[in-house]
Amino acid sequence: MKKYTEMTKDELLTLKAALEEEFKTVEAKGLSLNMARGKPGLAQLELAMPMLDVLTSKSDMNTILGNDTRNYGDLDGIGECRILMAAMMGVHKDNVIVCGNSSLNIMYDTIARSMNFGVNGSTPWCKLDKVKFLCPVPGYDRHFAITEQFGIEMINIPLSNDGPDMDLVEQYVNNDPAVKGIWCVPKYSNPTGISYSDETVRRFAALKPAAEDFRIYWDNAYGMHHLYEDDYDEILNIITECENAGNPDMVYVFASTSKISFPGAGVAAIASSLNNIDNILKLMTVQTIGHDKINQLRHARFFKDLDGLKAHMKKHGDILRPKFEAVEKTLEAELGGRDIGSWVSPKGGYFISFEAMPGCAKRIVALCKQAGVIMTGAGATYPYHKDPQDSNIRIAPSFPSPEEMQVASEVFVLCVKLASAEKLLSEM
Repeated sequence: MKKYTEMTKDELLTLKAALEEEFKTVEAKGLSLNMARGKPGLAQLELAMPMLDVLTSKSDMNTILGNDTRNYGDLDGIGECRILMAAMMGVHKDNVIVCGNSSLNIMYDTIARSMNFGVNGSTPWCKLDKVKFLCPVPGYDRHFAITEQFGIEMINIPLSNDGPDMDLVEQYVNNDPAVKGIWCVPKYSNPTGISYSDETVRRFAALKPAAEDFRIYWDNAYGMHHLYEDDYDEILNIITECENAGNPDMVYVFASTSKISFPGAGVAAIASSLNNIDNILKLMTVQTIGHDKINQLRHARFFKDLDGLKAHMKKHGDILRPKFEAVEKTLEAELGGRDIGSWVSPKGGYFISFEAMPGCAKRIVALCKQAGVIMTGAGATYPYHKDPQDSNIRIAPSFPSPEEMQVASEVFVLCVKLASAEKLLSEM
């Protein structure tokens, strides 16, 4: 199989003409497919429907401690839901606050508290001349949107198969007091699908920040989202590692059931040291009297325990796996050996990260849109939407049906081929 980079100009012109004809045929079909965001598909949403029958007007609405979930109280979440989320996050329930439906909301609030009130008595960030955040790239666009909205300077940190470049992380964190945090998706990272190695987690825990209010924002969004029951990634517990390294206050861990139960009606939690939890609760007391405890009770009674969560997640994996495999099979068959793109085959999570030839990502996404397939915008996986190589594209296989996913994958590889041929010809 000849690589595109080894083709002559005449060969590329012939190829480009053929690809353009194929593209016109696809365009005429009037497709309307969406691979833009990691939304659970219909079959996944159906899995949690029995949860809606757990509580009725005749149900006992009291917690195991006898508190009435219909009323005020339990600012940190009801006990049984804290136990459930603590098991999911690998911590003690005393280290957990269960909030509303969105972990992203908790992250936003955590940044806002730091801006307005400081971190555990430190100077509020809004009173500082400069606040910086480290951003492993490619990364989660909504993380970057939060820090951008608050005017925090974002610094790109390259991401490898083991996690962020820890030499760079240590250099920034240990020497620059303006660096106040780092965004992390440590397991099945968004969008690359990689998981942090044990060495990476331990190096995070052993950081010696120049800023006393530096925190690791550990978004373990895909902690239970395995595609394969017998082949999955595990990572070290960052809270345990930070405690062992003498840095118990250095990390906030976030998780939710958004892609386990219902994305718009799950439960989300933050886990951290007792010191951090106490400070968060003091500020939360003014913000709210409590979150939706009825929903917390519904989740606790439906899943029951960690084994219940794992059994439910196996069903999700069975639905997602064929979609991921359809994409990977098409990528390999159509692009393998052609030297015009590379990708990671993740063991879990919600995304496949594709690296196109430099300068091609925006063109590929635009061609896909023209052909009726919506992708995440090129550049979205970098702070300020600026991918310096214009090469990264996030593929989200979860929402379309397996049949739609196959069609969308075929359109995508066609657009990659056409954009790559155009790029190579432009450089001749």
